[in-house]
Amino acid sequence: MHRVAEAIAERLRGVPSRDVPARLCGLAVELLPVVGASVSLCGWGLPLRVGASDAAAAGLAETQATLGDGPCVSAVHHIAPVLARDLTAGRDARRWPVFAQQATAAGVRAAYSIPLGSGTVCLGTLDLYGAEPGELFDADLRTARLLAATVTLALVALPRAPEGTGPRTAWLNGLAADHDEIPQAVGMIMAQLRVPPDEALDLLRAHAFACGRTALEVAHDMVRRRTCLDRV
Repeated sequence: MHRVAEAIAERLRGVPSRDVPARLCGLAVELLPVVGASVSLCGWGLPLRVGASDAAAAGLAETQATLGDGPCVSAVHHIAPVLARDLTAGRDARRWPVFAQQATAAGVRAAYSIPLGSGTVCLGTLDLYGAEPGELFDADLRTARLLAATVTLALVALPRAPEGTGPRTAWLNGLAADHDEIPQAVGMIMAQLRVPPDEALDLLRAHAFACGRTALEVAHDMVRRRTCLDRV
């Protein structure tokens, strides 16, 4: 683990806290038997992607956010690592059938989600994507936990908004700024269809899935009045 700690220190030397998630996603691909990595935080009822090793990993993070399902969602719910060893068949494929289908279509056949935070509070997840089915063995799991702990420390170090000045995710200070359109779109759906927040978010997700798009893409168009959402 000393070698891993040195690699983390070298990669993060002089890097602002807000850039740590993306940097560590890239390092995860170098240190672990995975082809992609992403970091998502809990907010607005769905995972908010704040860093990724590449566009493919970012896309899988957005897929889980749109579906409201996948290893990262389960890891947040249980506040425990979720190791999907084989998305092509068996228990893991049955547990998240739609995510598994989309992941394998993207060339990913295993996914491992490590919670950020403590044993009682989950801030989000570090998500790792493997090209082949397989285990994340003890040494690799320890490395993944160390990377997740480093991301957690960086996030906790970010400036927080003054009490009462904004939503609980405001302390991210722009880290997930491109996701601000999601709560705006949810509010628009609530007003348009007179539904509660949870149902509005479900409708946004359902519309995105039906159109083959991400929830973030649909929210972007709604805020710009390019899309008017009816009940799905």
